[in-house]
Amino acid sequence: MACLLETPIRMSVLSEVTASSRHYVDRLFDPDPQKVLQGVIDMKNAVIGNNKQKANLIVLGAVPRLLYLLQQEASSTELKTECAVVLGSLAMGTENNVKSLLDCHIIPALLQGLLSPDLKFIEACLRCLRTIFTSPVTPEELLYTDATVIPHLMALLSRSRYTQEYICQIFSHCCKGPDHQTILFNHGAVQNIAHLLTSPSYKVRMQALKCFSVLAFENPQVSMTLVNVLVDGELLPQIFVKMLQRDKPIEMQLTSAKCLTYMCRAGAIRTDDSCIVLKTLPCLVRMCSKERLLEERVEGAETLAYLIEPDVELQRIASITDHLIAMLADYFKYPSSVSAITDIKRLDHDLKHAHELRQAAFKLYASLGANDEDIRKKIIETENMMDRIVTGLSESSVKVRLAAVRCLHSLSRSVQQLRTSFQDHAVWKPLMKVLQNAPDEILVVASSMLCNLLLEFSPSKEPILESGAVELLCGLTQSENPALRVNGIWALMNMAFQAEQKIKADILRSLSTEQLFRLLSDSDMNVLMKTLGLLRNLLSTRPHIDKIMSTHGKQIMQAVTLILEGEHSMEVKEQGHSHVKLQLAAMFCISNLIWNEEEGSQERQDKLRDMGIVDILHKLSQSTDSNLCDKAKTALQQYLA
Repeated sequence: MACLLETPIRMSVLSEVTASSRHYVDRLFDPDPQKVLQGVIDMKNAVIGNNKQKANLIVLGAVPRLLYLLQQEASSTELKTECAVVLGSLAMGTENNVKSLLDCHIIPALLQGLLSPDLKFIEACLRCLRTIFTSPVTPEELLYTDATVIPHLMALLSRSRYTQEYICQIFSHCCKGPDHQTILFNHGAVQNIAHLLTSPSYKVRMQALKCFSVLAFENPQVSMTLVNVLVDGELLPQIFVKMLQRDKPIEMQLTSAKCLTYMCRAGAIRTDDSCIVLKTLPCLVRMCSKERLLEERVEGAETLAYLIEPDVELQRIASITDHLIAMLADYFKYPSSVSAITDIKRLDHDLKHAHELRQAAFKLYASLGANDEDIRKKIIETENMMDRIVTGLSESSVKVRLAAVRCLHSLSRSVQQLRTSFQDHAVWKPLMKVLQNAPDEILVVASSMLCNLLLEFSPSKEPILESGAVELLCGLTQSENPALRVNGIWALMNMAFQAEQKIKADILRSLSTEQLFRLLSDSDMNVLMKTLGLLRNLLSTRPHIDKIMSTHGKQIMQAVTLILEGEHSMEVKEQGHSHVKLQLAAMFCISNLIWNEEEGSQERQDKLRDMGIVDILHKLSQSTDSNLCDKAKTALQQYLA
């Protein structure tokens, strides 16, 4: 019988809690303003650190009443300020709390509050806005809806260290992409925030630094401006360098390194500048050591990967700094059984986020191995590296899978590795699996890597062909994503190079002449070029030419003629250079078809003559491009021979 009593008891506890919460909400409606104020203060004390109480008050309708009091002209400034404090406390609960506050249109009410002359009230509104805008459920756009908000926030920056801290924090969280960067830049963000880097308050300095990192990211305009900004007679890059010295807090070192990295990638600082080579790069390598916290190691590795990605010299320097390649191997062993983490909460957090370490390691390995053969060899020789990448290809996290594919793609640029490690670990198998069902961003990198595995010297070429790659690649050529179309046709082009007749026939059958024509009139120049490359490889030997021409001759000749005439269904945008490249590629196909020493050439020459090829060749022999001119003359001689 005891179990029957449980429900009523639980119900009574719940109604008791709700009743006690109801009492707080009721007091907000008292006719005596003094009692309302006391009610709000008591509510503030009741909700601090109590998520259950916060949820109850929201359910009972406290938010609309608090917002009403906050906006009433009759309310005292003290009452308004206390209301803003309670709303800020409610926002610090769960994401659902923030959603409820947003549904009640809290942001316009708080932004209106910033027009008050009272500093304490302004600070309370900003603190609450900061909490709401830093929540992942809040759309950043809400900050930019009213054009008067940003200039007003810029003006409030000078009011107090709290307005500085909160406004910079709001900016750094709400600056997502070039449009936001431009708005903030045009309203004087750089000039207004620069002097805050020398503020006596650490929090202000830190938030200002974060602002600069998001403003400079992939933005040449902002980055070029930052290089020349002076603060107390010192240039900004010099201030950032001081902030990444070892005696500074880790968060400050990392964010300064990000600022310098982003400015370098945006072209405002040279890659061989000492502030990059001797300061930023070593600082980021330090962040990868196992003494650092998980999130510091992740951010350090990802920022370093971004810094060195386009520059082979930085890749070489990084690869020999503090045994970085071996250090990154520890990212896969975390947390180890003898982990130094004694804090259970920390351990639980790190176990949930360990995949971020693997993702960051793959990204950095991909950047390190982008160009240099010796570095690639070192990476592959790192303990169990290939097994780790292969495992990464089937992880549940899309981000880890993408990073693993990128890492593999980077290493697949090595002829040596394609012939050895890639074959030993049958890398093509998991890769083909990845290609079966993956989001576009993974497909683009995986298909690009497949192009490398299909090169004629790659031992993986045969097994890939046997596992149904032709259909898969022909499918990619029909994608709406131009990068996937290019990779699909590129891989087929590699597949057809010096291939047997059967493979070529399979390609043509799976692709279909209709699709071939579609690709030859594709709006993407690269697709066109690769399709002509495929045609050229399909028509590379006499028996193959005969076989293919007997089944698809007319269509192929039409296609090639179409390109030589230069009247594509698409208008080639870059008429000059790329148009000549197209015609050259088409000329190769024509030459293969009409070469006199090949059997059946006479018949093909006649067919092409009927299609007007001789006139076209005469026209091309007058071309200003010497290469094209020579090819056309050589082809014409086949007709004269």
